Amino acid sequence: MLEKVLTGPRTFYLWLLFLVCVIAGCGLVYWQQLQQGLSITGMSRDVSWGLYISQFTYFVGVAASAVMLVLPAYFHHYKKFKRMIIFGEFMAIAAVCMCSLFILVDLGQPQRMLNVMLHPTPNSVMFYDMMVLIGYLTLNAIIGWVTLEAERLDVEPPKWVKPLIYLSIIWAFSIHTVTAFLYAGIPGRHYWLTAIMAARFLSSAFCSGPAILLLLVFLVRRLTGFDPGRDAVKTLTIIITYAMCINVFFYLLEIFTAFYSGIPGHQHPITFLFGGHAGHATWVSNWMWAAVIMALASLVILIPPAWRNGPLLPLALIMLVVASWIDKGLGLLIGGFTPNMFETITDYAPTGMEISVALGVYAIGALVLSLLWKIALGVKRETGHFSD
Repeated sequence: MLEKVLTGPRTFYLWLLFLVCVIAGCGLVYWQQLQQGLSITGMSRDVSWGLYISQFTYFVGVAASAVMLVLPAYFHHYKKFKRMIIFGEFMAIAAVCMCSLFILVDLGQPQRMLNVMLHPTPNSVMFYDMMVLIGYLTLNAIIGWVTLEAERLDVEPPKWVKPLIYLSIIWAFSIHTVTAFLYAGIPGRHYWLTAIMAARFLSSAFCSGPAILLLLVFLVRRLTGFDPGRDAVKTLTIIITYAMCINVFFYLLEIFTAFYSGIPGHQHPITFLFGGHAGHATWVSNWMWAAVIMALASLVILIPPAWRNGPLLPLALIMLVVASWIDKGLGLLIGGFTPNMFETITDYAPTGMEISVALGVYAIGALVLSLLWKIALGVKRETGHFSD
């Protein structure tokens, strides 16, 4: 099936060339980081995690979200998702690749990643996080490739694949749960020290990941004519709506607990994120309020069926994705580190070079996704799945 990459419109190869140029340019910035160290970033002694770890956290959720297609299709025999499952699995592969790269650039020296495997520490949550990500990547690569090959040959997948599919469903929940434990297990960080951190992560993942998938599928439909099916889109949109409602509800639980209890350690990170603390303003406040507005606006569109299934759906999905990215990609890290355990504030803002390295990782993920989806679309075209 690899030959599918060798045939395609000129615009596809121009897109690949653009991504390669972005990767090369951002790679030069990463080379400078290797020479100078993490001092080129906005991180410090008090803020030891930054943009890299926040993006790692977000894309673990994107990877886990593939289960929202796999679970209904194989547990509940919802056949309408079968046409779109391969795109979710291949998106999960690209997302895990990005997660691994964000960890790599955050470590400073890439050889340190080998220490996790060569010198395992079973009492470290990071060790388990790395293991479950590697396992999830392997499962999706095997399942996706074998099932796509079976579809191309118009035969049933081998029987040994089905146990791997069921295992991948459980594994999807595990990768984001373990990532949540990285945060919730740290004492002194009140914004993260909550029993529902894993539940918040999963609800956020199960609305934002499928939303990204749907937006990409809409783009592919416009460019190639591939139709995932009206019923599949409607069902996945309902799943996104419920997950977003639960995600907002969980965040409101945190707000209530923090302010009704009157515990300063729980209140201060939230007040800092939305309005500053003790006279100290923060640049992230405008982003957080924008996330609130977009989250509520997306629900206003998604909850009524007439609007959810109308032309406003892409706009609602875009606002949902941006709102969830701000919450998990900016607010989570900054709120967790500010104020610190000594009630002092150390400002953090990603530097231009830090953003450039992150953009390079995004470009690698887009390259992996483009190549995998090109293969999948080639098979779909070959088997006549370009019409509903």
